[in-house]
Amino acid sequence: MTSAHDNPRPTLDPMDLAGIDDLLSDEEKDVRGAVREVCAALVDPYVAEWFESGDLPGIRELTKELGTLGVLGMHLDGYGCAGMSAVAYGLACLELEASDSGLRSLVSVQGSLAMFAIWRHGSEEHKREWLPRMAAGEAIGCFGLTEPDHGSDPGSMRTRARRDGTGERADWILDGAKMWITNGSVADVAVVWAQTDEGVRGFVVPTGTPGFSAPLIKHKLSLRASVTSELVLDGVRLPHDAVFPEVRGLKGPLSCLNEARYGILWGAMGAARSAFQAALEYSTQRSQFGRPIGGFQLTQAKLADMCVELTNGTLLALHLGRRKDSVGLRPEQVSLGKLNNVNKALEICRTARTILGANGISLEYPVIRHMNNLESVLTYEGTPEMHTLMIGQALTGHAAFR
Repeated sequence: MTSAHDNPRPTLDPMDLAGIDDLLSDEEKDVRGAVREVCAALVDPYVAEWFESGDLPGIRELTKELGTLGVLGMHLDGYGCAGMSAVAYGLACLELEASDSGLRSLVSVQGSLAMFAIWRHGSEEHKREWLPRMAAGEAIGCFGLTEPDHGSDPGSMRTRARRDGTGERADWILDGAKMWITNGSVADVAVVWAQTDEGVRGFVVPTGTPGFSAPLIKHKLSLRASVTSELVLDGVRLPHDAVFPEVRGLKGPLSCLNEARYGILWGAMGAARSAFQAALEYSTQRSQFGRPIGGFQLTQAKLADMCVELTNGTLLALHLGRRKDSVGLRPEQVSLGKLNNVNKALEICRTARTILGANGISLEYPVIRHMNNLESVLTYEGTPEMHTLMIGQALTGHAAFR
């Protein structure tokens, strides 16, 4: 008769102390491994240089590689999309952001904003025209909601779409501006949300349309390895069928933001993992006072705290992913994940920076890059204040921001 004492203890992985890997299927691990392998080959050796130069060279070639990998709109069904699970998509986001938040942002905007908007709200013609090319990385999309003066309050947007003529087949004319738009300057198609006489509506805008321009935003100190732009719509004329046929109001764009926020709550843990791993390795190699700094109690306390928060955030992401795959997620549950995981990821990066000392601000290590990137991730797709109030409303039944 054998007992538990007769079985050898499983080997502990310092990067997965709780054994979360045991909760993943072989297919999920394969997805994660494939994304990690591509990132290691095509992104990791170069991303610090991209960040320093404030550029993402070869973005079209990289997007095609990501399309070949199958991660663009990978959680959508049909039209050339992979139809993978929410957990598989989340793991892909984690690996992408472990390389850089800008890379995950490229994939999120393509798949969870632009493609999802067309997939969920577009006409059959919109889907057939754009989704297969976007899934393959042959066409790049962007998502125009945020405006220069209206971020957390999209209902006050000033971008306007009006009919030019009478009847259902009259053209649309769009005027306005959008701000902080990922992929904008390289996009082939923009999903643009505008006020109409019928409320907020979404439009599929080929970026070659006269009157459309996308000036590049420069002087960023965060998400530097990412294309960020303004969208300018100056009398953009679109055919009658450029509009999403059914959806009205903010439920359209907010449904897309919920998809993107789900990817973020996974991705933030990728940035946190990268910073934690760098700090852990550094603590065993850097010696002071005659021994590695990892041998001092204060350093071990920092590493233990980072490990706990990384574990908790990853488990929360996995739980929300399993729930999304089984019964679906409410927006408040996504807010819970985004608020917690981005905040904790920032704390992990800042703590890792202290372990690396002066080297923590060098691009020879990934920590300061992740820390700067997460300052953008903290406020895009909903500021921490807005997610806090979403949770507060769910708890009390009172909307504090209306």
